[in-house]
Amino acid sequence: MAIGSIREAMNKGSRQKQACEVIGISARTLQNWRIAGYNDGRQQVKKVPANKLSQQERDAILDICNSREFKNHAPKQIVPVLADRGVFMASESSFYRILRGANQLKHRGRAKSPATTNKPRTYTADSPNQVWSWDITYLARNIKGTFFYLYLFMDIYSRKIVGWEVYENESSEQAADILRKTRLSEGLPINHKLVLHSDNGSPMKGASMLATMQKLGIMPSFSRPSVSNDNPFSESLFKTLKYTPSYPSKPFESIDEARKWVAIFTKWYNHCHHHSGLKFVTPVQRHNGDDVIILKRRKEVYEKAKMQYPERWAGKTRNWDHEPVVMLNPVNEQPLHFDMKKAA
Repeated sequence: MAIGSIREAMNKGSRQKQACEVIGISARTLQNWRIAGYNDGRQQVKKVPANKLSQQERDAILDICNSREFKNHAPKQIVPVLADRGVFMASESSFYRILRGANQLKHRGRAKSPATTNKPRTYTADSPNQVWSWDITYLARNIKGTFFYLYLFMDIYSRKIVGWEVYENESSEQAADILRKTRLSEGLPINHKLVLHSDNGSPMKGASMLATMQKLGIMPSFSRPSVSNDNPFSESLFKTLKYTPSYPSKPFESIDEARKWVAIFTKWYNHCHHHSGLKFVTPVQRHNGDDVIILKRRKEVYEKAKMQYPERWAGKTRNWDHEPVVMLNPVNEQPLHFDMKKAA
């Protein structure tokens, strides 16, 4: 039909180039059509991909995602846990695709989309107890307009909660007391060099806290004024705490109740939570150095699965390599890295 219409237009005096532009083709396309003839050369057969999952496999994945154990978990949390058990069902993207097809791809938490922030000075850590981060967050109590205050110290290399306490107010003295206890609980020697990062709140920069840090040989690091996102590790931890499904829907009745819940959360977070920033190992596994073996085993599971189902991979398997260095607020400038041997 296109060739006939162009021929008719040209017989009435139109130029071939103008007639082709009206149809929406080029002169070369018209030439190819005339050479090939009028038969449609497009491929009509729709092939089924060789790596397509069967309906039975798709149903099994849906059953896993909807099970009691994983109903509150996203596929990025489910897949690593299955890999630890020596089970490979499909890739993480296949899990998401199957959930989307079943209209079950819903956000399983209350967190909003992350925002991009500017970062302050950079520090790096390649082992535990080199760089800590701490902050204070509010815990709602049954008296309207009042709160309990959760002091939380974490190690940025392992994301482990190394120290915490709940008080009825904010003070530099209480923060300094927690710091001393946390240092002892981690078994750090007196000459151990440590960076402690926080925001610019009054408990963080109070005289008692700064004096304690100086006495213990701890180097302070602070966010920029009025920029809370310069303390990303603590902010991320507080988001996990506030949006975890077990977080109470009602305010805490007493400080003992608040402390009891934080103790339960800390145990779960350190020993059970598969952290997305740690290749989905737990903070304690990372803190103790067990993540190297765990990630190596996961890689072996995926390599074995690739040999068994080669049609499912077009390239390499998922990256389960151990990340040796963690950076606090990375920027383009040269990071300040603590050499523990030289510092000692």
